[in-house]
Amino acid sequence: MNPLDKKSEGWSALFSEPMSELVQRYTASVGFDKRMWRADIDGSLAHARMLAAQKVISGEDLAAIEKGLAQVAQEIESGQFQWKLELEDVHLNVEARLTQLVGDAGKRLHTGRSRNDQVATDIRLWLRGEIDTIATLLAALQKSLLELADKHADTVMPGFTHLQVAQPVTFGHHLLAYVEMFQRDAERMADVRKRVNRLPLGAAALAGTSYPLDREMVAKALGMDGICRNSLDAVSDRDFAIEFTAAASLAMVHISRLSEELVLWMSQNFGFIRIADRFTTGSSIMPQKKNPDVAELARGKTGRVAGHLMGLLMLMKGQPLAYNKDNQEDKEPLFDAADTLRDTLRIFTEMMGGITVNAQAMEQAALKGYATATDLADYLVKKGLPFRDAHDTVAQAVKAAVSHNVDLSELPLTVLQQFHPAIGKDVYDALSLRGSLDARNVAGGTAPAQVRAEIARHRQRLS
Repeated sequence: MNPLDKKSEGWSALFSEPMSELVQRYTASVGFDKRMWRADIDGSLAHARMLAAQKVISGEDLAAIEKGLAQVAQEIESGQFQWKLELEDVHLNVEARLTQLVGDAGKRLHTGRSRNDQVATDIRLWLRGEIDTIATLLAALQKSLLELADKHADTVMPGFTHLQVAQPVTFGHHLLAYVEMFQRDAERMADVRKRVNRLPLGAAALAGTSYPLDREMVAKALGMDGICRNSLDAVSDRDFAIEFTAAASLAMVHISRLSEELVLWMSQNFGFIRIADRFTTGSSIMPQKKNPDVAELARGKTGRVAGHLMGLLMLMKGQPLAYNKDNQEDKEPLFDAADTLRDTLRIFTEMMGGITVNAQAMEQAALKGYATATDLADYLVKKGLPFRDAHDTVAQAVKAAVSHNVDLSELPLTVLQQFHPAIGKDVYDALSLRGSLDARNVAGGTAPAQVRAEIARHRQRLS
């Protein structure tokens, strides 16, 4: 029996008994790596065309390979392709079907390469596409946030530190903080892409090959920025997968922070926003409940993606050079991290566009906690007091306001002047929420004029 008829394995003739069914199931990856079929075919086409250009295979073989791979792609796209567990992975499944279709030409395709450099190439091609999709989704989420920020560039809300009311800000300014976070995520993804976009193909199993390959030709055909320069590193490197998962984890952390605020803002104790019904669920027992399940689940999924990062780090930490079977375990966490981030970004872009803001509740909350106390201190500094003295003076004023159960702006001028004679009628401009916002008219500040300027800058950047 021809070994390829039995299992289509290059090593079958060496073994005296077939692989056990249990081991087949345990070691097979086709159940999850078949999603890389397009990358596998693209890489094979580029490799075959290079082999023909280098006179390693004939033009007739190339034509047969191209025709056969086109049919394989059509079968996969239409759902007619039969994935076989005994063929272990996407590479052997595609190659076996190609050989069925075109005969010996299909067997020549693997000349000058190994599954080690082939899978490394496939992962990079697949991940490059995912990064490009995620970059588009990060831009879309930023635009959605900008739309909401633009509507609320003047809407007052309390800014918090330690979850205590600190100083007034605008809701638009608060949302722009997340725009900054997601822009950093986009920058990280773009940086990771540079290291993803390198070609391992041609490194073969670990030492390169004796065939006269033109690796630069293949890299150019696949739109890659260059080749991996060391054959050992080319087949064993998974830094790019770890880097991507780290960047994905950070993006999910930003989503999680936003989620936590959405959950708080939607609660009855805050009442700042309403999330559209299509993004919430009810309770099986309490008919009055509307639960922010999307935001809560995104918080939970953040731990999942961060867990994949830890898993990949542990996967690589003890591996000697070069390729080891351990590396089969890189795909499922990488795939799931990309899927989770992609789906989360997509749903958050839509959800943020459906948020309704209760501006009155936000402003009332900003009046609690003496949010303009720092403004009174700044007012006294401008009157000539050292800041530390002004800080102590305002603390006494706040104590008096607390004892009378009023805001600082509600204390009579005669009372305020007891704390310092330099206080005049103009103090009430400083103590108002609007006065506090307008006073922070510096780059990066919360003044509505600055918020609108930042929105315009971001829109131009994203256009």
